[in-house]
Amino acid sequence: MTGTARGKRPIGRVMAQVAMVMNLDKCIGCHTCSVTCKQTWTNRTGVEYAWFNNVETKPGVGYPRRYEDQEKWKGGWKLDRRGRLVLRSGGRAKRLMSLFFNPDLPSIDDYYEPVTYDYDTLVSAPAGPDVPVAAPRSVLTGRPTAITWGANWEDGLGGAPEHAGGDPNLRAPGLAEKVRFSFEQTFMFHLPRLCEHCLNPACVSACPSGAMYKRAEDGIVLVDQDRCRGWRMCVTACPYKKVYVNHATGKAEKCTFCFPRIEAGQPTVCGETCVGRLRYIGLVLYDADRVGEAAAVTDEKDLLDAQRDVFLDPFDPGVKAAARASGIPEDWMHAARNSPVHALISRYKVALPLHPEYRTLPMVWYVPPLSPVLDAVGEAGGNQDDPDHVFAAVTRLRIPLEYLAELFTAGDTERVAGVLMKLTALRSHMRSVILGEAGLPGALASAGLTPREAEDLHRLLAVAKYADRYVIPAAHKEDAAALSALETRCPVEADGFPAQPADGGRKVMLGIPVLRRRTSGPDAGQLAGGTP
Repeated sequence: MTGTARGKRPIGRVMAQVAMVMNLDKCIGCHTCSVTCKQTWTNRTGVEYAWFNNVETKPGVGYPRRYEDQEKWKGGWKLDRRGRLVLRSGGRAKRLMSLFFNPDLPSIDDYYEPVTYDYDTLVSAPAGPDVPVAAPRSVLTGRPTAITWGANWEDGLGGAPEHAGGDPNLRAPGLAEKVRFSFEQTFMFHLPRLCEHCLNPACVSACPSGAMYKRAEDGIVLVDQDRCRGWRMCVTACPYKKVYVNHATGKAEKCTFCFPRIEAGQPTVCGETCVGRLRYIGLVLYDADRVGEAAAVTDEKDLLDAQRDVFLDPFDPGVKAAARASGIPEDWMHAARNSPVHALISRYKVALPLHPEYRTLPMVWYVPPLSPVLDAVGEAGGNQDDPDHVFAAVTRLRIPLEYLAELFTAGDTERVAGVLMKLTALRSHMRSVILGEAGLPGALASAGLTPREAEDLHRLLAVAKYADRYVIPAAHKEDAAALSALETRCPVEADGFPAQPADGGRKVMLGIPVLRRRTSGPDAGQLAGGTP
């Protein structure tokens, strides 16, 4: 091992991961990201129902329907009786027995049956007293159909009175009673979703053919279309249900994090076209040898801190030395030091992961939405300039803390409240400064911020320029051959199983044959969408 960080703890293998943070305060639910992603990646026969990027209205059951109910869908990881990480979908024996029949899969009704319209009727109908109508037809069967569900049926709470009560995040005691599904009585916010490109991806471990893999150079999870046999185990294992099956080819497909753009130093299509400028893309450095340890912590509420501890400080001299020893280029180190993702996740700690209890260590994080705090203070008869009154209002906001905690902190309301109080202190301080006043340094101090940090965080969250939101180093083509031969340890390798052989063959992870991580090269041209 090389170098040290966080005291005397040695640093293991340093790796880089391209990650994303989304500021939910800025999402207006315009779906521009979803449409541009679909036009780029899934505008083809066989994936009409697939949305690699979609925007959900919360509260709501999501897409596919109730995907967060892992008691039903068996996604992600869990701890067995001995405290070891195992796939919730079962071990190798169970998957072999269900190889030709996997019952834990969403049906087309859980996604929605894609439709088109009989447009020819509009131009070919004979003259008559009635206006011709373009009736909906199923894209799958070609027969007339009725539109009864969609990728965001509850957009703007439109379908909430009928369906949103089934939101799995309402399981906290008393939370369902707090949420009333009508426009006047409930809250809502928009939640954009894409593949999490996890540090500990369940889909990769569940794939019997080794078609799912995580790239060594940037952590993007992809599908090798040549190896995929359509077993669909990856669909079950993904707790976010962001792996889809192309019904025309029988192959699995998923979000590619727009890797051709990332390799050129450009943001993803969803980030490039985001109207609200709420997406941030950058590098984080992490200790690959500690991923398994972090994913296996006993208390689910400790998973947030455990994952943050896996990330490394790119300014730390020991990390710099270990990164150089691991072959990370200097321009990537520079990008990691300027990464907005690292700043929001590790420096200011205002970004949170989606459902950390799935133990996949997701790498798409969110700044939780902040309700109108000052309005809540005024309605309660408090003083908007008093930090105590403002902070007290956080616990009475329109969006219940319990709901946000179910989404982002495995039910720990104190962690969500801490982030919202930091954002509230930032907002109140900057409001005072903009009005020409002295600011609220006391409120900032109680939230763990200095005035300088508050200005930097405000600049990043509110008015960040393009170059500040997207800090993406271009791929090093000259390193492709070395990367393709790189041998990487699986982060959750079980004790007692052999390490990967030097010839780059298969190795065993938790009793499951898994191919080593691969990189750009011959395989990279055989991915979801077929775009090299």
